[in-house]
Amino acid sequence: MPRGVRYSILLFLLTFVCCVPCAKAQHFDIARNKKRVYVPFKVVRSMIVIPLKINNKGPYNFILDTGVGLLLITDPLLVDSLNIANKRTIKIAGLGERENYEAIVAPLLNVTVQGSLESSNISAAILKDDFFGLSGYAGMPIHGLLGYAFFNKLAVKVSFTDSTLLVMKPGSMRIFRKAEKIPLTIEDGKPYMTTNVTSNGMEKTSKLLIDLGAGHPLSLENVDSLPQKSITANLGVGLNGLIDGHLARVNSMAIGKYSIKNIIASFPADDPSFKTSIPRDGSVGMGVLKRFDIIFDYQNNAMYLKPNAAFKETFEHDMSGLSYHAGGKKFDRLIIEKVDVGSAAYEMGIQEDDEILSINFKPVNKMSLQQVDDLLKSKDGRTVLLEIHRDKITDMVLLTLKRRI
Repeated sequence: MPRGVRYSILLFLLTFVCCVPCAKAQHFDIARNKKRVYVPFKVVRSMIVIPLKINNKGPYNFILDTGVGLLLITDPLLVDSLNIANKRTIKIAGLGERENYEAIVAPLLNVTVQGSLESSNISAAILKDDFFGLSGYAGMPIHGLLGYAFFNKLAVKVSFTDSTLLVMKPGSMRIFRKAEKIPLTIEDGKPYMTTNVTSNGMEKTSKLLIDLGAGHPLSLENVDSLPQKSITANLGVGLNGLIDGHLARVNSMAIGKYSIKNIIASFPADDPSFKTSIPRDGSVGMGVLKRFDIIFDYQNNAMYLKPNAAFKETFEHDMSGLSYHAGGKKFDRLIIEKVDVGSAAYEMGIQEDDEILSINFKPVNKMSLQQVDDLLKSKDGRTVLLEIHRDKITDMVLLTLKRRI
């Protein structure tokens, strides 16, 4: 299955998570000799990645994601290395180009984070086929997703200012000075808020999933009409294959007292074959959330926000028209997986499966995918020099970035 440029896959795992009983009963605790635990994290292509151990093995890289409930292992190789017993196989109904998927349900895992956050006898699901390709998307090994079990009994402060999580017992967490409190509802193991979104000059009260695992700023579903200027786009990969839709700017979104303006929003195509278990109007992703330092307090149905240095940054989308992933055993190759019709890259003749060797004379194996992303959405009209390899031929292409939205 091809991999999309935006992995909002976590919107599409509800069917999967509901296949496994008792997911809500599982949680993490702080070790008895600790009052607080600090966990360093990396932001990789708008994903929060933390290290954890399973059955005293690892560390493994997991995406921290409020959009999923069950611990999900996406790397099938972990089945053998973890010596998992009492496992069983389930089938997940496929909604698109494949009829079904298989996953292993593994109960009674011991999971630890930083040695002081402990969860014993936790269930997990392990995909038998890594069809999401998260490691290639991130440019580093990614082994799975960690969601509701991490948040449901503890207060979690996510500081993008210093890339650190602070985890404490609810009631012990010191709230930000002049913090904005956002009421949450926790439904099916996921946090939701109600807010007002203004698009096409019309304000609408919307119920939105708070989704740390989604890279987009905002996703709006079941809308009556798109903003006047929009572009077609692949929005990610789900269990039903590529997620088609549009990208457009909306006027604003209110989060408490804060007004987020001129946001780039995703508009997934309406797919009657997929319905979420909780009715909603869309989701807020990392494109917005990373502009705040955040405290999640599921026990008290609240989220607290404090703007950080990124709060006033302009929302920009890729200006090249390229979707790409990291290839090779060391994830040090940059492979083109899609070129948007009418984009700057399309006009220059760049094709799917081309390999980018260098950008502005800098080898791509010396760059992170995040650095490539930032460069290719940096400035309308900026020129970048790409060294392209295709069919044993290497050529230099001068690409002029073009803002499409």
